[in-house]
Amino acid sequence: MRILMMAVFLTAFTSEAQTPPQPPDLPGRAPVTGSAVRTGIIVPAGTTVALALTSPIMASAAKVGGSVYAETAFPVAVNNQMAIPVGSYVQGRIDTLTRPGWLSPHAQLQIHFTKIIFANGYTVELGGPQSVNTTQPGAEQSTPAPETPAAAADDVIPAVANVYVLVSSRSDVLLDNGTQVEMVLQVPLRLNAGQVAAAQRQPSPAAFAPLKSATRCRPIPGSPGTPDTVIPGTPGSPGTPPTVIPGAPGTPDIVIPGTPATPGTPDTVIHGSPSTPDIPCPGPPAVTSNPKAQEYREPFQTGVPVQVSGKPLAAGSYQVTWKGLGPRTQVDILQNGKLVAGVRARAVLLDRKSPADTPEMRTNSDSSLSLQSLRFAGQTFALYFDLTGP
Repeated sequence: MRILMMAVFLTAFTSEAQTPPQPPDLPGRAPVTGSAVRTGIIVPAGTTVALALTSPIMASAAKVGGSVYAETAFPVAVNNQMAIPVGSYVQGRIDTLTRPGWLSPHAQLQIHFTKIIFANGYTVELGGPQSVNTTQPGAEQSTPAPETPAAAADDVIPAVANVYVLVSSRSDVLLDNGTQVEMVLQVPLRLNAGQVAAAQRQPSPAAFAPLKSATRCRPIPGSPGTPDTVIPGTPGSPGTPPTVIPGAPGTPDIVIPGTPATPGTPDTVIHGSPSTPDIPCPGPPAVTSNPKAQEYREPFQTGVPVQVSGKPLAAGSYQVTWKGLGPRTQVDILQNGKLVAGVRARAVLLDRKSPADTPEMRTNSDSSLSLQSLRFAGQTFALYFDLTGP
């Protein structure tokens, strides 16, 4: 009996020694359960992340391929669980750049983002072009429509920002310190919940204080100018009249000519310098939406009846029209010039031109088909319908 009790005691002691100690909960933080650490977090495609630039984009140095540095200015949560805390660093590169001109005082930039670095050092590589996974585990899979070429599976830029900036061509800054832009996640972002929880336990970053502008422009005050300088001229002389000496009877008068009048000299005027106006600095760059967003009209065909956002479409040829590249946009579907459906869609930017017009279908549980996406020949964008997420 004594031997049995000692064996039970040693077994309990060994089990307790092998249990890893739990980290203490920090004040003000909710404890992280084991299940929360083990599970992952999926931030859905279409999520926008507010960023603030930590380094300016100068007009003289901006170029395609140039680096962009920012940090998250607002937290992102998924299902009431923190996914991307404030103060996480984000790095990206410039894909396209349109500079401001005298007649077009605006700039446009397309930026793709390459990584997110959390406060605890957890780094998420966003990687190169990927496919948009719009289904959850166990859901129906996407399949190409019959007799249509398969859509490119890896042509979607994972995270991107399209930035329209009101800025003068005289400005030395295209995007200043602290400028806020929106990063759009075009594919689902998968995160390690334990690493995110560890990053959240780091000291909270200080609230964003107004950052000093990076511009080196200083207003140039105008000058009042100088008045004209006047040098008076010399006055003229009136001259003297002739002197007449009457002659004796029978003799002529004797005339002694007078002196003629002399003209004076005019004033000499030395003109002063004109005044110069103040030269102010151009206004700061301001990120805004494009007031003249391009209107798009693209064709597509379907050889079978399909649904789009729950609305039925018969087999046939159609056109889709919409304005701007969203990401969220209203799409009108036309047939023979007549509106047959109006739906919401997400415009997704691609890293290369699509080789053909390609509708991508999803098979529903009742074996019917739903239109999931449209790619268009020669274009670097696609439309996605019935997407999960925001």
